[in-house]
Amino acid sequence: MTDTTRPLSSLPATSPLGQALTQPLLLGLFLPIHNGGWSMSSLPRGTDWSFDYNAALTRQAEQLGFELAFGPAHWLGKGGFGGETRYRETSLDAFIATSALAAITSRILLISTIHILYGPWHPLHLAKFGATLDHIAKGRWGLNIVTGFRKDEWAMFGQQQIAHDERYQIANEFVDVLGALWSSTDNLDYEGSRWQLQQAFVSPKPQHGRPILVSATSSAAGIASAVRHSDLIFITSPVGARFEKAIAALPELNARVKREAAAVGRDVRTLINPMIICRDTEREAREAYQAILDRADHGAVEGFFHSHATGDSQSWRGHERDERTVGGNIQLIGTPEQIVDQLLQLKAAGCDGIQICFFDYEPELAYFGQRVIPLLEQAGLRHPVARVPASPYASLAA
Repeated sequence: MTDTTRPLSSLPATSPLGQALTQPLLLGLFLPIHNGGWSMSSLPRGTDWSFDYNAALTRQAEQLGFELAFGPAHWLGKGGFGGETRYRETSLDAFIATSALAAITSRILLISTIHILYGPWHPLHLAKFGATLDHIAKGRWGLNIVTGFRKDEWAMFGQQQIAHDERYQIANEFVDVLGALWSSTDNLDYEGSRWQLQQAFVSPKPQHGRPILVSATSSAAGIASAVRHSDLIFITSPVGARFEKAIAALPELNARVKREAAAVGRDVRTLINPMIICRDTEREAREAYQAILDRADHGAVEGFFHSHATGDSQSWRGHERDERTVGGNIQLIGTPEQIVDQLLQLKAAGCDGIQICFFDYEPELAYFGQRVIPLLEQAGLRHPVARVPASPYASLAA
């Protein structure tokens, strides 16, 4: 199969995604391409939204063997979510930023988030752009498909928000057209409910059938859509970020996603987004967590909750104010050994990978590589990864 419904089992083992999937637990980095990262706190840190900072992080993650670098997307007005930090007022575009990373990396998969229903997007645009990026990144580029749950974002584009379940029906049509354009060996004529194409053609074709497709969802309609076409599905804890509560709820959610994928003849991998706070002792880790809370930007937290409440997303439910202040869909706190134990539990609960965020990215990512990854290898969650050579274009972002 070369269309969007191909099962992962049909993916060539030599493709970048096929090679990544040989790891027992996928490691991804949630890039902080917006100010404030994932923590609504004024506690000082080096985390920065700039491209140079995120480029350095991505190269650092690639050297450590991470499989994924993921760029989030949102559309916010002046002041962002508010507060003294003006949380996420400044942000790079995920499509442009993560695509640009292809020139300075050689192995890591690069996932761009795009709101495919906002503004004038046409499947032919994205089919051509995606095929081009597939060749630039040598099969390492992927698309995270989102439909937009916040009314204020739709309003920025002068559009009325489309009803929740209808959005996924339209997204399915969009992705079906992408698949047809990527796989068709002749001009394509198409008359759909929303898009029409006459004698449309895309060349070159993607190298492994199509780019990597990703979805982030929790609703029934979202899961039904995601299992039709996505390779990777980002799930969210339905009961908040506290590990003890989340780990009890995740087995059923993971099982449901994979059961629905199997029902349509597909296999997928699920990932979850943890905030990892790891220190030499548990006391130090808990103190670091509390220090973030002690400098909480309450105005930003209030703005975030208000904005989220006006939308119709069914993800991130059950998160309390403290949990949102620190960030992450689930929070892993403790020593390197405790972090590995929690990751073993996530794997046992059906999670195939993690998309990590840190409070202070550069030093905490380095610490994770030095102290946690060797323990993951000992625990059987990771296979050792050979150090990658520097990209010939690395100096462009130095």
